Amino acid sequence: MVALDLRVALINIDGWLNLPPVRFNPSNPAEHFYRHAIRFDEMFDRLVLPLRDRRSVCVEADFTEEKAASYRRHLYEFRDVDVIVLEGIYLLKRELRHHYDLSFWIDCSVDTALDRAIARAQETLSAEATIAAYRTILPRSLGPRHFRKAGTPTARCGHRAHG
Repeated sequence: MVALDLRVALINIDGWLNLPPVRFNPSNPAEHFYRHAIRFDEMFDRLVLPLRDRRSVCVEADFTEEKAASYRRHLYEFRDVDVIVLEGIYLLKRELRHHYDLSFWIDCSVDTALDRAIARAQETLSAEATIAAYRTILPRSLGPRHFRKAGTPTARCGHRAHG
């Protein structure tokens, strides 16, 4: 995009996580996490849609790290943007797709994702607890080394134009 002289706003959605008491619930943990992990409405209403409509935005918002117990303030400031790139989990939910002109699904194997989560002590969990969380919260993402039947494909890549 630089070669095309396009100004890009790269937005990682991880800062828009809900705090642990909101995003986790032992009763139906996978569905609850899917529905409550990210503050999508707030992110789109305060940042993404105004940026799309005006090409510039300056907004201070609550921001959190995955291990944090509280929010901190974060300033998002973009000027004269041509392209918005959103990166993160669950962005291809059906109810969000109408916002996009183009979307890409880039998938690494669950084994790789799990190894990365263990290495960074995701959610301050031990390796065993991280594996258990993947079994509980992401049951459709179970990898062959840990849970899936041998020979099941684990990677796919695709894109879709919207409009």
